[in-house]
Amino acid sequence: MALLLLEPVGGIAGDMFLAAAIDLGVDAAALARALESLGVPGWRLVVTRKAEHGIQGTHVDVVVEGEQPASRGLAEILGLVAASGLPPRAREAARALFERIGEAEARVHGVPISEVHFHEVGAVDSIVDVCGAAVALDLLGWPAVRSAPPELGRGLVRTAHGTMPVPPPAVLELLKGKPVRPGGPPGEAVTPTGAALLAVLAEVGPLPAHVPVRVGYGVGTRAWPDRPNVLRATLAEPAPGAGAGGPGPDALWVLEANLDDCPGQLVARAIEAALEAGALDAWAAPLTMKKGRPGVLLGALCDEARRAAVTGALFAETTTLGVRRHPVERDALERALEPVETAYGSVRVKVARLGGRELGAHPEYEDCAACARAAGVAVREVMAAALVAYRSRRR
Repeated sequence: MALLLLEPVGGIAGDMFLAAAIDLGVDAAALARALESLGVPGWRLVVTRKAEHGIQGTHVDVVVEGEQPASRGLAEILGLVAASGLPPRAREAARALFERIGEAEARVHGVPISEVHFHEVGAVDSIVDVCGAAVALDLLGWPAVRSAPPELGRGLVRTAHGTMPVPPPAVLELLKGKPVRPGGPPGEAVTPTGAALLAVLAEVGPLPAHVPVRVGYGVGTRAWPDRPNVLRATLAEPAPGAGAGGPGPDALWVLEANLDDCPGQLVARAIEAALEAGALDAWAAPLTMKKGRPGVLLGALCDEARRAAVTGALFAETTTLGVRRHPVERDALERALEPVETAYGSVRVKVARLGGRELGAHPEYEDCAACARAAGVAVREVMAAALVAYRSRRR
């Protein structure tokens, strides 16, 4: 399986992703032709070569001409995408990206998603960036996207809603559940569009061992004083013996502790705490210990970046005096969260793919549980409605 590895050296934005893809060899003319099918007038794609701190790369400007709407609603943007001639999978990816941004904006501003109006993201250049990223991945053959954790920047930024701290609230909302690094350049290193790309299309974590095939650099607009403002994109193959995704994000630790003097309530809390600390999974299983004593095997699966935090959670929440660990490797399917609308509210559906072929889809339990509580119905009813909505959207 081909890999697309992203390194947000100076950050990540939609135009930087487009530029990096073109630098990798994506045909800019083919990209523009696909985007013209959106039927949005008054823009053109300008692609130039640009050097940043001695690194040669590609810079992309979406030049907007003529008057444009001050803002666009989510329904209007989704209508443009649905009516476009984008390739089917690119159209679905673009839809998922805009829906994810809409959900984040709705949570941040405390309004229903139907009332969300995009200002910056609703502008022509951002629509081109988002849809362009989906088309670029289609032209690359849908490699599995992995990204190193980005630094988010620092300071303040002006938006249509006023002056915001960096990172803006919508960026943090989009990146919930993803590893990020504080600090970075003095400014907005990760834009809402860039955050959405990482949230929907990428697995974020340590990069896997790989064999580089092509390398591209997307150069941003701003100049940072302490680093090149580039997004490095490497099209690669997994290193021999690395498995389907390589041993980077898939090289993990299993943490274990045997407990024979810990109340069941504390075991349940330890599982919760491990997951809150960043464990990918956590569990408990019965076992028989020395002298026939009943006990519990408490386990957790995590990556190296979260190992210390998860170990600390197991120590803090249980009576154990030691946590053992051993490395494991796994083969992981490509995964993406795609939001759907049901009669009970918005639900994210986790879609699993192998080499671009869908193998399964399952609604996120927490989303379904929240909708079920609000509507006073059984969780399984919401789950069934989400699957029907997802499958009908694919037709």
